[in-house]
Amino acid sequence: MLLAKRNGQALVEFVILLPVFIFMLFSMLDFGKILYVKNNLESKMDDVITEYKNENTLEEIDKKLDLTHDHIFLEITKDETNETLFLKKEIAVITPGLNMILKNPYVATAKRVIDNE
Repeated sequence: MLLAKRNGQALVEFVILLPVFIFMLFSMLDFGKILYVKNNLESKMDDVITEYKNENTLEEIDKKLDLTHDHIFLEITKDETNETLFLKKEIAVITPGLNMILKNPYVATAKRVIDNE
């Protein structure tokens, strides 16, 4: 008699926990994608720095490294003592709820500062 009362307990627990597991799965996929893109941006930044130190213009760097094709944006800010190079790429966040925390689209950024002294 006691066993008959517990038949639906596993189903109820499964229904309650399934959205949590799905959220965790999609969150791991989003964070993995973000880390992958950030790693690629850091790798590209090494090439950008090499080309920039060879005194190429932004257009030449963009064309040579094909940044526009990969939807990567190169930005340079200059002040009195240094120059800062940014590589930025937008990433679509697919996890419902997480896209409100990370702002959809999430902008992954690689940054390097070059000292002019």
